Amino acid sequence: MYQNIATKVLTGEVRLSYANLTAPRAAQDGGEPKYSVTLLIPKTDTATKADIDASMKAAYEDGVSKKWGGARPQPKVILHDGDGLRPSGLPFGDECKGCWVLTASSKNKPQVVGIDNIQCELAPQDVYSGMYARVTINFYAFDRAGNKGVGCGLGNVMKTKDGEPLSGGASAVSDFADVGSSVAGQDQPWAQQSQQYAAPAQPANGVRINPITGQPM
Repeated sequence: MYQNIATKVLTGEVRLSYANLTAPRAAQDGGEPKYSVTLLIPKTDTATKADIDASMKAAYEDGVSKKWGGARPQPKVILHDGDGLRPSGLPFGDECKGCWVLTASSKNKPQVVGIDNIQCELAPQDVYSGMYARVTINFYAFDRAGNKGVGCGLGNVMKTKDGEPLSGGASAVSDFADVGSSVAGQDQPWAQQSQQYAAPAQPANGVRINPITGQPM
C-alpha cells in the first residue's frame, strides 16, 4: 500500500526494460498506443514483492465486489519469474535473471524525473531501457468483453541511476574503437584508386596526356 491506496505501490529500485516512456507505442498492430515499461524487480527486494502481492489481491477483491458480480475468475498471470519462461514458452533474457518481471502501462504520459530534482522532468535522451528507477504502479480489475482479470497501471518514474542500455544497439564508440584515426590520402585504398582518375596532366609543351593510356590526347 502506498499513500493509503490499497492497490497502489511505490517500488524499490528496479531496472527498466522496454521503456516507452517518452512516446506511446501500440503493443500490436492496430492496438491502442500506450506508454509502458517492464520492471525488473530484484527477488532480493522482498518488501516490494509483498506490496505487489497485497495490491494485486486488493484489486482482485475490488473486481469480485464491484465488477464481476461476485464471480471469482482465474486471472491471467502478470507477474512473471525472470528465471522461468515467458508466456510464449521461451526463456526470459539474461537481464531478467534473479528478478520478477512486471509490465505496467498507461494512456497518460508518466512524469519521469531524476532523484536529484523531482521538480523537473528528464530530457528524452536521459530516459532509456537499462536505467534504474523507482516507479509508482496501480493495480486494477477489468472486464473486457467477458475477459476478467487484474491489470497493472503505470504511474510516475523517478530515475535513481544510469545502467547499461538494453536497447540492443551498439554505441559509436564500440563500433569504431578499432578504426585507425589516420585519414592521410595515401593511407587509404580509395584515395589511391581515385588518383587513377585524376584530371589529365598538362605538360609544359601544352600537349595533354591521357592518364590511363599515357598517350597524347
